[in-house]
Amino acid sequence: MNKPKVFVTRLIPEKGLRMVQAFCQADVWSEVLPPSQDVILERVRGVDGVLSLLTDRVDGEVMDSAGPNLKVISNHAVGVDNVDLAAATLRGIPVGNTPGILTETTADFAFALLLAVARRVAESERFVRTGKWVTWGPSLLLGQDIAGATLGIVGFGRIGQALARRARGFDMRILFYDPQFPPGIRVQKLGARSVKLDTLLAEADFVSIHTPLNEATHHLFDQTTLRKMKPRALLVNTARGPVVDPQALYLALKEGWIAGAALDVTEPEPIPLDSPLLELENCLITPHIASASVATREKMATMAAENLIAGLKGERLPNCVNLEVYRR
Repeated sequence: MNKPKVFVTRLIPEKGLRMVQAFCQADVWSEVLPPSQDVILERVRGVDGVLSLLTDRVDGEVMDSAGPNLKVISNHAVGVDNVDLAAATLRGIPVGNTPGILTETTADFAFALLLAVARRVAESERFVRTGKWVTWGPSLLLGQDIAGATLGIVGFGRIGQALARRARGFDMRILFYDPQFPPGIRVQKLGARSVKLDTLLAEADFVSIHTPLNEATHHLFDQTTLRKMKPRALLVNTARGPVVDPQALYLALKEGWIAGAALDVTEPEPIPLDSPLLELENCLITPHIASASVATREKMATMAAENLIAGLKGERLPNCVNLEVYRR
């Protein structure tokens, strides 16, 4: 019996890749850089399944190029903004993702960025390496306290709530904004209170973004939003780069509307080396590694493989984001 054909758009951690290769005839893109759109369109022709990453645009054209045999799209990510869900649902193709597993790892990293930007860790490390450290001084590289400060969390899903749990250990006052929660709602076990976005921006010393990317959140943090934050406030983004307008953020940091930012995601990715954000000492940028722990990435690969294989068998995906396909 012939194995189903699949295109895997990047090398994923070994455990998940072995599962795919054992069940499928797998065409795996092994280059460091992701395949171009033209390459994707070519390589998906005639496949039964696609295992994609967040760097790959899987739209109706890709689905049509794959043809009528395409049974499943498995996205190796929690977010699925790179996949046209409406197009997949219209064609009866279930789309899988990898929710839950990266919650704690990403919350760890978001809090690490919060600590790092507050205490100017990256800036201090550069200070030492460039030979600027000549003596101790009482005003040298002063940062901001975390304990007792107010944390504003934008997006209060799994990761936002996990961040709140960490913040409680630092006796932080926790506010959150999420359209799913009416203002005034209190989540007692997390010590958090739902507020309007403007209230959060006006009161938070730290603002951490954990919202999905969609039409409503694209450039949610623009000049208008950033001007509503405290001048000493710090912004952390581990969600999706386009939630923050990079030009607006540059102005905010350069002109002192806010004190600093820590970004694990940017628009575009990777950030161009001529981006003015890279010129700023008060902007810490990491290469989209919030979920990059060995255990988490291995589990993500396993979940992606499980979704792919289930779809190829005609079974319900363990984690499906367009459940409408099963009601059609």
